[in-house]
Amino acid sequence: MITLQDVRNAKKRIAQFAHATPTFSSQTLNMISGNSVFLKAENLQKSGSFKFRGAMNFLLSLNEKDLKNGVVTGSSGNHGQALACAGKLMNTAVTVVVPEDVSIAKLSAMESYGAKIEKCGRTSTERLNRAYEISKKDGAIFVPPFDHPWIMAGQGTIGLELIEQLGDFDAVLVPCGGCGLISGISVAVKETLKDVKVYGVEPEQSNSTYLSFKAGYLMELKNISTIADGLRTAMPGKLTFPVVQKYVDDILLVTEEEIKRAVVFLLERMKLLVEPSGAVTVAALICGKFPLKGKKVVAILSGGNVDLFALSEWIKEVKQRDKDESKSFRSV
Repeated sequence: MITLQDVRNAKKRIAQFAHATPTFSSQTLNMISGNSVFLKAENLQKSGSFKFRGAMNFLLSLNEKDLKNGVVTGSSGNHGQALACAGKLMNTAVTVVVPEDVSIAKLSAMESYGAKIEKCGRTSTERLNRAYEISKKDGAIFVPPFDHPWIMAGQGTIGLELIEQLGDFDAVLVPCGGCGLISGISVAVKETLKDVKVYGVEPEQSNSTYLSFKAGYLMELKNISTIADGLRTAMPGKLTFPVVQKYVDDILLVTEEEIKRAVVFLLERMKLLVEPSGAVTVAALICGKFPLKGKKVVAILSGGNVDLFALSEWIKEVKQRDKDESKSFRSV
């Protein structure tokens, strides 16, 4: 299990490469949620998501021989994008195994960083297994998207950064996929602040962390269908899940409609372009899923790599639903 010192070491290691991302607040969001909310904008991180922190920490922890052999991973987009960006900075070759239905925006970004792309299946298990096969065959270093101490510690630097920026706070909401992000952040904040609460947020249609957390053991999903492509994980990691069990207070679930509404809210009200995976925390706040009131709360916006065509469709859908609900209300 990673320690607070691991996270501190990662913070020093990646300092010259990663952005210290800003936090934003919104009076409208405060009013809707009944809390004082601060949004940690990892959508403004290099490569467009928090994943750059873990990927950069991993590469900086390798020796020169390993870097010359190149690296390989399986990713729905953000981890692959981050590793491709970090690999370009470190001058090491990167191969990314992506799902057949990978986001066009994320695919284009990976290719722009010079990554070699291979498509395989639709689940995280399929693409990770294929990436591991490539690693064994070609000698490239396999870089897990979440289930590795270097990755977890890198993501945990967000927690230390929050403490530097905000001082004390009562709770933090974190998107859950493979749990590299929430495990790293929970170690950083729980080992530093007294009485802070950590909540994971997951789509109802990709709820492996929720099911595992409630059951007390790892549970694997067979069918996953959510617009939050960065959270389409079959199950939490074997290394990340024990950290979740030790430090996380609860896992909250949000619907597809609630996620779309949060994406549109962030764009309209705060001028922040956030992908569905990164907007689940705000969905929990604006749709009444967060259980606390009157608290100082941080919501992690984990990424901003959005397919613009899909975004335009979500905006139309949310606006039409609002219009229909308004008509229904007037007719009562």
